[in-house]
Amino acid sequence: AGVCGKTANTSRLQDELTGAVIGLAKSCGHNEKSERTDRIIIEGLFTTVTNVNFNDKTLEDMIEKVHKEKEAIAPTCAAPCGNTEDFDMNLLWNEDEDIRSLKSLILFGIRGMAAYAYHAMVLGYESEEVNQFFYKALSIITYDLEMDRLIEVAMEVGEKNLKCMELLDKANTSSYGTPTPVKVPLTIEKGPFIVVTGHDLKDLQLLLEQTEGKGINIYTHGEMLPAHAYPLLKKFSHLKGNFGTAWQNQQKEFDHLPAPILYTTNCLMPPKSSYADRVFTTEVVAFPGAVHIDEKKDFTPIIEKALELGGYKEDQILT
Repeated sequence: AGVCGKTANTSRLQDELTGAVIGLAKSCGHNEKSERTDRIIIEGLFTTVTNVNFNDKTLEDMIEKVHKEKEAIAPTCAAPCGNTEDFDMNLLWNEDEDIRSLKSLILFGIRGMAAYAYHAMVLGYESEEVNQFFYKALSIITYDLEMDRLIEVAMEVGEKNLKCMELLDKANTSSYGTPTPVKVPLTIEKGPFIVVTGHDLKDLQLLLEQTEGKGINIYTHGEMLPAHAYPLLKKFSHLKGNFGTAWQNQQKEFDHLPAPILYTTNCLMPPKSSYADRVFTTEVVAFPGAVHIDEKKDFTPIIEKALELGGYKEDQILT
């Protein structure tokens, strides 16, 4: 299963999802893709990043979503038909170790790139060059290629990843302004609050809008810390500061936390029982038993939880 805490079955489903995404990508080799296809490819890759999705049901749903898209793109190849059938990931894991390493580097690289592309896409920014590369890289994983050719593609992953980061930077700065250095308080004020972790600025914005005037403070955590530097987000007076340190310390820092936590991206670790009832997920993040905020983005459940828990009785100065 691995160090991230997933079960063997969840890991199997993630391999199955990856294989389905590869099949969808290859079906577009001789069939026209759509913007929806791009989104599903990116969403499928992002879902398989470490510390994103631990929920077998949502993984099964995503696999079905990929299959339905392939049926729409290439109706005659919805069932296994050679070139476009779901790829058996065991073929990759049992490759020659050098070939396996290079192909894995390509796969893991585009998974990370998909996270950037997804966040840009949520803000309305896409790149056909970046999107097209996902299809190319996914297809190449199935090809019998020499090391030199795979090294070239691995280097191209780095090149396209930089373009994807540029795209996300443009999306963020166009949406929220150019970030400037700012002093971020570490004091958690008394009263109800919500901790937001991950790096989806759109989710943070929507939560800030829905909590405005409700007496609930918002604190960033982990990768969400840079949000304080963006002018549009800084204007919310109840975005108070940052809670805790890096995401990998969450199981210790969230222990008995008197507030709910919103997980927006690849930053989830299996929660302890002391705060499991305070875990809320959104977008591609999911965990069994956790309340999931769907695409309607109604944060009422987490707002009600914050008010119910009440936060700290007195200000807490964290160091």
